[in-house]
Amino acid sequence: MASTQVETVNSGADKARLAAAGLLVVGGVAAFYLLSAQGSLAQWGGLIVGLVLATVIFFTSEYGKRLIAFGRDAWRELKKVVWPARKETLQTTAFVFAFAVVMALFLWLADKTLEWVLYDLILGWRG
Repeated sequence: MASTQVETVNSGADKARLAAAGLLVVGGVAAFYLLSAQGSLAQWGGLIVGLVLATVIFFTSEYGKRLIAFGRDAWRELKKVVWPARKETLQTTAFVFAFAVVMALFLWLADKTLEWVLYDLILGWRG
């Protein structure tokens, strides 16, 4: 029986990158509020610069590289999907709507039948 090993890499530099990215996000948000007297351009500039720098640093970390690899794999798999033709989509949609209408009529009929049996025949509350 073969054993599978899970390899995790958590270097100190990687943790430092994540911490720096977190601090840059906090710094960007703090800059947004602290620069309110300077005008909205300075506010948004501080926020955007902090978020962009945090994003760049995050994507240089191991987690960021994994996220990028996941995105590439997901895009590659998405390209393999065979999407239905317009005619098939319309037919399936029409079938679903028709089924919903038939089911609604059946449930309405069942409800009215049970109502008639219980209230009129058994309990005699009406008529």
